[in-house]
Amino acid sequence: MKVDLHIHTNASDGRWTPERLIAELKNTGIGLFSVTDHDTVANIAPAAKLAAEAGLRFIPGVEISATLRGRLYHILGYGIDPENAGLLDLLRYNDALMVKNDDKSIKRLIELGYEIDYSAYLAYENDTTRGGWKALNFLIDVGLCADMGEFFSKLFKDEPAPYPVFPHPEAIIPTIIGAGGIPVLAHPGGSVNRNSNLEKALAIFTELGIEGLESFHPEHDAEKTQTCLKWAAKNGIEITGGSDCHGGFIASRRLGWPDILYDQLRMRRLVERI
Repeated sequence: MKVDLHIHTNASDGRWTPERLIAELKNTGIGLFSVTDHDTVANIAPAAKLAAEAGLRFIPGVEISATLRGRLYHILGYGIDPENAGLLDLLRYNDALMVKNDDKSIKRLIELGYEIDYSAYLAYENDTTRGGWKALNFLIDVGLCADMGEFFSKLFKDEPAPYPVFPHPEAIIPTIIGAGGIPVLAHPGGSVNRNSNLEKALAIFTELGIEGLESFHPEHDAEKTQTCLKWAAKNGIEITGGSDCHGGFIASRRLGWPDILYDQLRMRRLVERI
């Protein structure tokens, strides 16, 4: 059975609605999937309903932003109860940080001399099926950048774009567990964590209580995949994988790639959540 356990919809920064996602999954032949939107579970219920109607196996998920030692990490929560109060409080907190960060990035560009009408930005209605986020799509529409690449390389070429300080993993991991879920470190060797020593990061997160590693990911080469697989085997934790598909918003993240089969994963506890 083909598996993809890392997919974003238009509830966060992906382009596809749950309806479009289900159609794409059927075309791709994926039998087990998870919706793992950034810091929101808004599309879990409709995705679960549509999956059942289509005869697809589904695991409810979420991808939560964390900050550790000044670096951004993503922690996947699988099998979570999307109505858990503690989880929803955490997600609302992170979402509020991102909304403030959107505003901050626009204000910073104004400070840098860009002619931007801040009131027009505040009134801007973002079309979530475009993918990305409000500030990015607003800046594209007013002609200041062409895409996400130019947002970072053109508008913020001389300084990093503003980014929030999210909660520490030691607060996020127990929240996922408290919501009945299994915390999995997302793409440990990927771009989000590119400044980290992989094995050092794995050791830190294992100590913090991570219960799985996303070993298969489009940004993992063979060496990084093997490092994750060996670490997971050594520590007896779950092995997951996914495409990190954003419905075409990020061209290199294609649904069903890398090609992952169920037998390549270790999901002893996750199986109970399907």
